Amino acid sequence: MDNSGLWQEAAQDIYWYRKPGIVLDSSRAPFNRWFPDGVTNACYNALDLQVGQGRGEQTALIYDSPVTATKRQYTYTQLLAEVARFAGALADRGVVKGDRVLIYMPMVPEAAIAMLACARIGAIHSVVFGGFASNELAQRIDDATPLVIVAASCGVEPSRLVAYKPLLDHAIELAQHKPEYCIILQRPLLSAQMVEGRDLDWLQVMDEAQPVECVPVDANDPLYILYTSGTTGQPKGVVRDTGGSIVALKWSMKAVYNVSPADVYWAASDVGWVVGHSYIVYGPLFAGCTTVMYEGKPVGTPDSGAYWRVIEEYKVSVLFTAPTAFRAIKKEDPQGQHLAKYDLSNFRALFLAGERCDPHTLGWAQEKLQVPVIDHWWQTETGWPVCSNCLGIEQLPIVAGSPARAVPGYEVRVLGKDGTAVAAGDIGALVLKTPLPPGTFITLWDAPERFVEAYFKTFPGYYETGDAGYMDENGYVFVMSRTDDVINVAGHRLSTGAMEEVLFDDEDVAECAVIGVADPIKGQLPLGLLVLNSGVTTPPETITARTIALVRDRIGPVAGFKLCTVVERLPKTRSGKLLRGTLRKIADGDSWKMPAAIDDPAVLDEIAVALKNMGYPPDETPAT
Repeated sequence: MDNSGLWQEAAQDIYWYRKPGIVLDSSRAPFNRWFPDGVTNACYNALDLQVGQGRGEQTALIYDSPVTATKRQYTYTQLLAEVARFAGALADRGVVKGDRVLIYMPMVPEAAIAMLACARIGAIHSVVFGGFASNELAQRIDDATPLVIVAASCGVEPSRLVAYKPLLDHAIELAQHKPEYCIILQRPLLSAQMVEGRDLDWLQVMDEAQPVECVPVDANDPLYILYTSGTTGQPKGVVRDTGGSIVALKWSMKAVYNVSPADVYWAASDVGWVVGHSYIVYGPLFAGCTTVMYEGKPVGTPDSGAYWRVIEEYKVSVLFTAPTAFRAIKKEDPQGQHLAKYDLSNFRALFLAGERCDPHTLGWAQEKLQVPVIDHWWQTETGWPVCSNCLGIEQLPIVAGSPARAVPGYEVRVLGKDGTAVAAGDIGALVLKTPLPPGTFITLWDAPERFVEAYFKTFPGYYETGDAGYMDENGYVFVMSRTDDVINVAGHRLSTGAMEEVLFDDEDVAECAVIGVADPIKGQLPLGLLVLNSGVTTPPETITARTIALVRDRIGPVAGFKLCTVVERLPKTRSGKLLRGTLRKIADGDSWKMPAAIDDPAVLDEIAVALKNMGYPPDETPAT
């Protein structure tokens, strides 16, 4: 479903040095190309165009860092000046169109400036989440082969400093490829040691640089490479093209999020993830909005009212965050007492994505905020929403547990293992009919065969999302779990996500996870891990017995749900995704590798103790 007419019209809304005459070239499917004869520049559309349209004095970027007690704002004119100068600094180091620049930065404005500067001169940026382990960073250095690496001396967590520079130095030692230069932002809290001849100070190179103009690039030239988190072996470098990204992201800002120029839009994520690329840096600026860059947490910086403070202070219209952030807020402040302290009169909508939003969390947010709470679904590979309630087109009824229907441009299907469509309500593989719309990935960096093998081989003519779910008779999609989280209990295929929905309905449960553990009789059995709300005094064994009965009542004895325990916390990535695969391996006694993106490795030791007390694994296997 190419929707050529839709995208031809949407393409009129961006700046082209040369307007495309061809909308879609599908002659080399699945390597489809949108606007192949167009010439544009992402930085020009984000900054120069906005200044030219009279938004120069409007705030473009708000930086708010409760962990460093720092606040800064940049107008579009100021941000353009910084970006043009840093682009000059990169050019002075020999960076030209097509070269790669790796960015290893915390949530600071300089990260966005570096990204936009790369786009300005046609260089391809690859942002790696700040604090990633050295071996993971080394893999990405070897894959992207950057000429320059841009990094900071440290990241700041609520309870500690994370020294980035030693991690970077070790990664460069491990990597076969060596960058020519590293440009280091020295943060006041920690000064990094510099390597003479290779390492350059951010402030110094900025002082010496002259601003440069945008370099026109072909629409299909890569804008960036973003490595998918949590992969084993060689990381997958998702490649996003320039023209399609600008068109899709700008269109989505109005169609999906219903924001207009001058609205304040806040994606509470990180520039190291796809949400940060699409909806902290590029999308809001393409749309002429004010974007918020927040270096803090939903709780603990200083309390569970942190988000409400930001919304009030900057008159945020739309917030986009992960369900796990709201679970954390709900856990600490179940009654929403902090909300009463803040004026949220400018706030219009909350969007959630990153993993499934359980109906209980959705209901809590709806009740407390009294605005539309929109669960939507997309992936690193797609770059922008696949399914959503599109507030800028028509607000559909909100159905708990569903990210609503496919966004225009996408066609979602549910297929069985044999590739045939399953009946409404039946769980299968969620796939997207090709060609995928603009803004989705066009290949994997330096791995075209892997691109086809990993995503398009299983179901010819479709992109395999790796997610499982179903579609109801009204076309609403329900994303239940990753494909490998559908478990087989005595021949019955059951969704762990469906069981989690039931567990969330218990009033004392703040978070939960259900994993499938190996069983010699039934093949697999579900095992539940519960995190309780703050202040709960009910004995844990009472709660586990209650939730086991609840699953039996709602799903039936077929679920075989008898294993359940209470834990202090669950292992997550820094973007809030639950590490179900690692949990499953620990429980089964399989060898496992410490996930690169894990937020706090110590939690896995805690989980291992809890599982051992339940008799899992039968034989312990150390992590590798």
